[in-house]
Amino acid sequence: MASPIAVFATSDGLDQHVTPDWHPERPGRLDAALAGIPAAGLNDAVEYREPRLATVAELSLVHDAAYVDGIERFCGAGGGDLDPDTFAAPGSWATARLAAGAVLGAVEALRSESCDVAFAAGRPPGHHAVPDRAMGFCLFNNVAVAAAQLAEQGQRVAIVDWDVHHGNGTQDMFYDDPRVLYVSTHEAPLYPGTGRADETGGPNAPRGNLNLPFPAGTRGDVFRRAVDEVISPVVSEFAPDWLFISAGFDAHRLDPLAGLELSSADYADLAIRLQSLVPARRTVVVLEGGYDFDALSTSTGATLSAMIGEDYRPDAVSTGDVGLPTIAAAKQRWEIR
Repeated sequence: MASPIAVFATSDGLDQHVTPDWHPERPGRLDAALAGIPAAGLNDAVEYREPRLATVAELSLVHDAAYVDGIERFCGAGGGDLDPDTFAAPGSWATARLAAGAVLGAVEALRSESCDVAFAAGRPPGHHAVPDRAMGFCLFNNVAVAAAQLAEQGQRVAIVDWDVHHGNGTQDMFYDDPRVLYVSTHEAPLYPGTGRADETGGPNAPRGNLNLPFPAGTRGDVFRRAVDEVISPVVSEFAPDWLFISAGFDAHRLDPLAGLELSSADYADLAIRLQSLVPARRTVVVLEGGYDFDALSTSTGATLSAMIGEDYRPDAVSTGDVGLPTIAAAKQRWEIR
């Protein structure tokens, strides 16, 4: 009998993306996210599965072949700093391929109907990686690899990225691709400085990119309205076959790297709303950022619990009206009545 939730995560000893002790994106993040599963009472609902290695050909669907080869060589030579924020260790080549493979495996599990919800819990995260460069803690764009593969197979794909940082890499990869819709809710101004509201897609995909840049202090009430009043109509118009949630949990009020003020219960509400926009067994949750371990744990548990109809709410929803002008501007720009 299929388990409701399939979790693709590397077992102990296989995560070799060892970053310096001071680095926010460190191995303990994955342990913290997975700890949210038993805390939410989901042990009996979950089956843990080993991710496979994404192939070079799969990575090359969205990354330049020379860049993929360069990461392998860089890690093989001992690794080091790729930029001031992004580090690679000797084992990062394999671990990053497992992170991308986790998303590919999640798609395969849903297609085979061996689960109802799939969670790709890999690291390093991916949404900042661009075709020819690592950045923002990211080596390969994990969600983009799987989205591109589905698009090549004739599927329409929506990616909703609720990480507090704009997913510049994902946007760049699909900005002019009519097969993929990219949606981002992010704090602005904030790293990486991209994600303007007027970036709505290229000539071949003029309504293929929706950015909702929110000011610091925005809370869950406004995010719920953003989904109901803007994101849902845009996604429904696009009519995707698949939905990926780039689930960074760093918009949580406890996160040290940003200033949005969501709660774990807010993520549960957002997940329920987004999941309803595509057919059953067509939503993949992909771990992106999140750097407070307690927030990462409770938010993961609340999100997965909500998606199978359970009600793990470790905190209250957050309320407030900061950020409402972002919604009003988006409705005008996208001509939503």
